[in-house]
Amino acid sequence: MSSGLFDKTTNALATSLSMRQLRHNVTSSNIANAETPGYHAKKMDFEGALQRALDLDGGNSLSTSSPEHFAVGGNSVTKTRPDIYEDPEGAVNNDGNTVDVEKEMSALSENAIMYKAALQLINKKMAALKYAATEGR
Repeated sequence: MSSGLFDKTTNALATSLSMRQLRHNVTSSNIANAETPGYHAKKMDFEGALQRALDLDGGNSLSTSSPEHFAVGGNSVTKTRPDIYEDPEGAVNNDGNTVDVEKEMSALSENAIMYKAALQLINKKMAALKYAATEGR
C-alpha cells in the first residue's frame, strides 16, 4: 500500500476507510443482535488502531541502536488490527443483552458520514493525480 505514488495522507485515508468498514460491521452486528438474549455489545478501538497503523515510520515506537538488533519500529498498515471487545459501558437488560439500539444507530450514522468524507478526500487526491498525469488535458 505504501508506494512512492501515494503519500502518507492517502495511506491514512485508505486505512481509515478500511477501519471504518470494520467498525460498520461491528456496529451492524450489535444492531442485528439487539433482541438476542445474553448478547453483549462489541466495541472497537478505532482511534488507537488508526494511530498504530499510521505510525508507519516508527516515530512513536521503539527504535534500535544497531543494525544487529531486531527491528521494532512502525507496523505495516495491513498488519494492524483494531481491538474489538465487549463494551464495558453497556447496561444489562432483563434478558442479559447490552445493546443500546439508539446509541448503536447514532454510531452507525456518524461512521457513515466519516467514511463518506474520507472517500471524498481520496477522490479529490486521485483527481489531482490524474490532472497532473495528463498535464491538465
